[in-house]
Amino acid sequence: METGLFSYPTPFTPPTTEEDELSFLRLVRSRRVGPATFHRLIAEHGSAAAALAALPEVARAAGAADYTPCPEGVARAERTAGRRAGARLLLHGFPGYPEDLAETPDAPPVLWALGDLALLAQPRVALVGARNASSLGLRMARRLAEDLGAAGLVVVSGLARGVDAAAHEAALATGTIAVMAGGIDTVYPPENASLGEAIAERGLRLSEMPPGQAPFARHFPARNRIIAGLCRATVVVEAAARSGSLHTAREALDYGREVMAVPGHPMDARASGCNILIRDGALLVRGAEDVLAALGYELVAAPETPPEPEPAAPPAPPVATALKGLRERLLALLGPTPTPEDAVSRDLGVDAATLARELVPLEIEGEVQRHPGGMISRA
Repeated sequence: METGLFSYPTPFTPPTTEEDELSFLRLVRSRRVGPATFHRLIAEHGSAAAALAALPEVARAAGAADYTPCPEGVARAERTAGRRAGARLLLHGFPGYPEDLAETPDAPPVLWALGDLALLAQPRVALVGARNASSLGLRMARRLAEDLGAAGLVVVSGLARGVDAAAHEAALATGTIAVMAGGIDTVYPPENASLGEAIAERGLRLSEMPPGQAPFARHFPARNRIIAGLCRATVVVEAAARSGSLHTAREALDYGREVMAVPGHPMDARASGCNILIRDGALLVRGAEDVLAALGYELVAAPETPPEPEPAAPPAPPVATALKGLRERLLALLGPTPTPEDAVSRDLGVDAATLARELVPLEIEGEVQRHPGGMISRA
């Protein structure tokens, strides 16, 4: 079968049997069975059903007395909850499971998938970064996501605040995958609920957790390895020296995937992680062209089309909502690099006059500095 540069054939995916699904769920949800142990048991016993039968004896040999695998009723309840949420269950080693992820040594044995499964048959790139992203970081994430999506790449991220959310929003039209730390039906943070719904309708959500599972701190590193494993490359837009984004980059390196980073101002803590990655050999990214060139593709210019009328401006948020914590949100968006004042105004959802009133005391206090050309920065 001939395929284009970015078109992958969608494999035939016969339905797994009820026994396969229940055996996988029972084995992976059994106490002390993580992904590495799951894959070792499958390799030793040939199937999930055989591994389940052998598991009590394996546990006794390891010193765990009175060991009982996950009950069948628990697995059935999880499967029912997943189906009620509209999700599909993907099993490692079965058709439909993403090949890039299956190659990793700690691949999740099961994945709940909600949305367009065809996105798993297309080339993918991860865009990750700071939750408290600057205005420049958010704009860079949007531009990269739009341009990479236009070139045929599916954008993968973690549905977090900041860079993740900006990347998902910008790639909704071309294809985006959100990897979730909690259950497939549990969007976190809550403010991304509407974005999560849009991704389920127009993109794809993935989770290795049971439906209904609230995310805990230990779940986020596990989510990060899935993001890295799904993608040929991971691009870090903004990241502190110790951050989940750098953990994702390290996982990508361990998997032998490309790692790239957007440089930032040396005095901006949100750029320190990216600068460290570049110092240590990550590819410096100025735009989508750098990402595509590293992957062996070219950025094809879109054909010229007549200009479309300007879209209607979105309704302004209620004044109380827009002004709540305005000072803190304004300072969070700014860094040492000068940023256009009108861009900051749009990011904050306030008009120019409101922003100007907030800037005056910050200038007097020495928190904000003005630059020629309508630019502002943290002092």
